[in-house]
Amino acid sequence: MDQYFKSYEELDVHQLMLSDKTRVLAYKTAIFNLKHKFQDKVVMDVGAGSGILSIFCAEAGAKKVYAVEASILAKNIKQVVIENKKQNKVDVIHSKVEEIHPDSLEKVDIIVSEWMGFHLVHEGMLDSVLFARDHFLQEDGLLFPSVAKLYASPCQLPTMYKFWDDICGVSMRCIGEEYRKIKSVKPEVLLINQDDLLAEGKLLVWLDLKCISLEELNLLGGEDYVSVCKKNGRYQGMCIWFAVEFPDGSELSTGPQDKATHWKQTAVVLPTDIEVTKHEPIAYKLELKRDLSNSRHYNMELSMLDTEEVEHDVPCGCHMTKCIVTKAYIENNENVLNEVIKERNE
Repeated sequence: MDQYFKSYEELDVHQLMLSDKTRVLAYKTAIFNLKHKFQDKVVMDVGAGSGILSIFCAEAGAKKVYAVEASILAKNIKQVVIENKKQNKVDVIHSKVEEIHPDSLEKVDIIVSEWMGFHLVHEGMLDSVLFARDHFLQEDGLLFPSVAKLYASPCQLPTMYKFWDDICGVSMRCIGEEYRKIKSVKPEVLLINQDDLLAEGKLLVWLDLKCISLEELNLLGGEDYVSVCKKNGRYQGMCIWFAVEFPDGSELSTGPQDKATHWKQTAVVLPTDIEVTKHEPIAYKLELKRDLSNSRHYNMELSMLDTEEVEHDVPCGCHMTKCIVTKAYIENNENVLNEVIKERNE
């Protein structure tokens, strides 16, 4: 058993996740909102963990739930199933889903899985969900969640910067500079105040789990983006968060503006900060590349770009002359068009 699965044998990990009511209730709500879709259906819970999603599915009316768990926690799931009197509905399979022979199980109608890691794809468990989709899901089957999205926004990081300015009256900015150099080497997981976002979140990645391929997961993002500052501040890092959508239309979001979850947010820390003003554009490229030596990990790279050389949204609310002119032209023509429509209606 590899180290990834052994890490999930610690019950402290599961207490942390089960204590995340936002996470747990998002799944329960989505499942029970579509109880009619679960009635007498066959479900697979990929990476069942403590078994709570399997129990939800059984309570929603599924006739059979395959709770697939590779770690030794599978024995605990069996106890949970008995404790909740669902042993006639939930079948615990102690195995990696990739090691289950496709002919050994009937096709399932629904796949549920809580596969998301930090910055969405860290830990690479989505690979297992896609394997289950390709080998066990009916052609018209459902996935819970069904869509995944990754967002980013330039932000301030006061815990990385202001903290070192005054330690009980002593300035330690020099240590703060070294601290940020260390922290800028890899993504930092922390809670970021929504007031520290400098711009609206940009959608970097949109994954339709019904059709996304494994190959497409090797490189995520990578396009040029321009974010427009909504206030004066200091550009100190990039805040990254994700959201997933369920077939009932509900969403579980992990952004700074949402209820805090155990995923928190991920920040790419800049070693030095940049003063920015309201309506100022910030251009960047953010890439997530699968690590060739460890397929469960992603390498994240943030590139700062020249706002003069990057294509802006149309219309764009930044203070650059070309964007001001373009926006005014669009608004003026919209007014003319609205007048024409109004005259025709009269």
